[in-house]
Amino acid sequence: MHAPPPAPFVPQIRLYQDWLQERHGLRFDDYAALWRWSIADLDAFWQSLWDYYELQSPTPHTAVLAERRMPGARWFPGAQVNYARQALRHADAAHVAGQPAVISHNEKSLGKHPPRVLSWPQLRQQVASLALHLQAQGVQPGDRVAAYLPNVPEAIVAFLASASIGAVWSICAPDMGVHAVLDRFRQIEPKVLIACDGVTHGGQDQDRLAVVAQLRAALPTVRHLLMLDQLGALSRADAALEHVDLALACGRDDAQTRAFEPLWLAFDHPLWIVYSSGTTGLPKPIVHGHGGSTLVTMELVGLHNDVGASYLPNSRGERYHWYSSTGWVMWNAQVSGLLLGATCCIFDGSPAGRSHDASGQRVAPDWSTLWRFAAELGVTFFGAGAAFYANCMKAGLALSTVGDLRKVRALGTTGSPLSEDVQNWGTRQFRQVHATAGRGGDIWWCNISGGTDFAGAFIGGNRELPLVPGEMQCRLLGCAVQAWDENGQPVTDAVGELVCTEPIPSMPLYLWGDTNHERYLSSYFDMYPGVWRHGDWLKVGANGGCVIYGRSDATINRHGLRMGTSELYSAVEALPEVLDSLVVDLEYLGRDSFMPLFVVLREGLALDDALRSRINQAIRTALSPRFVPNAILQVQEVPRTLSGKKQELPIKKLLLGQPLDKVVNREAMANPGCLDWYVAFAQSRQLPAA
Repeated sequence: MHAPPPAPFVPQIRLYQDWLQERHGLRFDDYAALWRWSIADLDAFWQSLWDYYELQSPTPHTAVLAERRMPGARWFPGAQVNYARQALRHADAAHVAGQPAVISHNEKSLGKHPPRVLSWPQLRQQVASLALHLQAQGVQPGDRVAAYLPNVPEAIVAFLASASIGAVWSICAPDMGVHAVLDRFRQIEPKVLIACDGVTHGGQDQDRLAVVAQLRAALPTVRHLLMLDQLGALSRADAALEHVDLALACGRDDAQTRAFEPLWLAFDHPLWIVYSSGTTGLPKPIVHGHGGSTLVTMELVGLHNDVGASYLPNSRGERYHWYSSTGWVMWNAQVSGLLLGATCCIFDGSPAGRSHDASGQRVAPDWSTLWRFAAELGVTFFGAGAAFYANCMKAGLALSTVGDLRKVRALGTTGSPLSEDVQNWGTRQFRQVHATAGRGGDIWWCNISGGTDFAGAFIGGNRELPLVPGEMQCRLLGCAVQAWDENGQPVTDAVGELVCTEPIPSMPLYLWGDTNHERYLSSYFDMYPGVWRHGDWLKVGANGGCVIYGRSDATINRHGLRMGTSELYSAVEALPEVLDSLVVDLEYLGRDSFMPLFVVLREGLALDDALRSRINQAIRTALSPRFVPNAILQVQEVPRTLSGKKQELPIKKLLLGQPLDKVVNREAMANPGCLDWYVAFAQSRQLPAA
């Protein structure tokens, strides 16, 4: 006997529009009209979200947008907020409904043990306990708390505890090497480091005690170390690695923890520092504020991802999962489900299961891993990078056989363009899944595109709009996004630079340590002063649907994880055999990301398998396995400008099929003769098939 179909729910964006009409008499004929209003009357739109989601402040704000300019917009002056306070306000309502706050599994527990469950009262108690511990260590508002943790509940607790007392949070994933982490944390001078003894990925335990010791030694501002015992290795830690067990710091439960409340902070008080890498220099340490991050992510997750708030009508006990490492901004997006009272379902480990067996031999990937996780936990919103779905399709995975996925009502994707073929595959799979429930209708794809830079999305989903495979449904409310041609003019049905012409509350407050905002300006406003240039190729269709065609700059984007080319060069060119190098990421719509690395070797040396292996290992150690290139090729020269800059973007465009005379000016080059090799290489190869 089939289970009865679920009760129908009105989409969250429709509930919001009904509220606008009832409260303000605003009625819109279609989404396009609603979007135009949201970017024209910024004050009214963002105030409406404040009111709709019942944000609280002990003091009134004197304006919504005090200064309408980029950069430098001032939002909600006078208001006081706290991200952690907004998240924890759901504790009582969610507890009455019986919904947990966090449910988690890892590679070792999935299929063998029950998941870990953290109730809302437990989350509140652990956050309070750790917050009081940090305050006892002298952590003040504005101090930085740095974390080297995987995607586990303790990371969420530590983030909320830091936010609750006004400390500024920053996290790196434990698959990142020492140099990559130090390039980030050295810039922000943390007072506290929270780390783990190791992680498990692909079925293999990876000890991180030596890395933590190096981080501690290289970060002289760290006064206190908290350690999470993931692998049971803390007993082997060097005596010099003086630390406090994170579990103990989170375990206090007394009158003080029960009375603890997060501090009220200014709307633009720094919340976290995330990192986005350009093509030169150290990673950019981007600072976002409490108020802007809260408001923008509630709009994204609530209205556009269709996740209901626990204290609003029509909430649905959401179980929200977006697979991510802690090194990707989608971890922040996953945690933001708590702002709406959703249950965060998190998985720590490889989405493809074990890569090696007990004897160390490589085994075939198991792309059913995350789906089995979702089936066991009853996930309702399932998100992942576009590459994950493509790998599932290529593996011939039949989702109707991996577990009961009938509760999944939405699929989210981001990180790189999702091809039409992959989306059609997923739709067909869920027709089979839903057929077993006697349910009709296709699965809803919520395809989004945004960035670490503003911790949000520019383009995303709308439950009420038609789905076109290979497209994203709409530009988000409040996001004045356009595609501009080379003359700075908006275009429709043509590919152009993605720009945003109006400020958004979650745009960076500043870059940490950026004197006179010089790097901030050069990163986002160098091409069009006063207009945000995001660095993506965008096409906006006449129907409002959008397609992202990949990066328009030379930043590496490996399935949503961005890294500056300079970081990779530092690792590769440290090898004595390598004199020079150039890397390009040939991500493009409908094709696998393909990243070739070109190397110039010392005279007399030839590139062989042993050297390739050493280069790959250097990248794994310094950066992450995610940034190992698809191919390494020996070249005589790296093309450079007269001022000595590597010409990554022209070579990228050349390899994507554009003619040489359209992408480079030979007269502006120091070594134009080397281009012949790259032209021949471009002509001799084809991009990975769509």
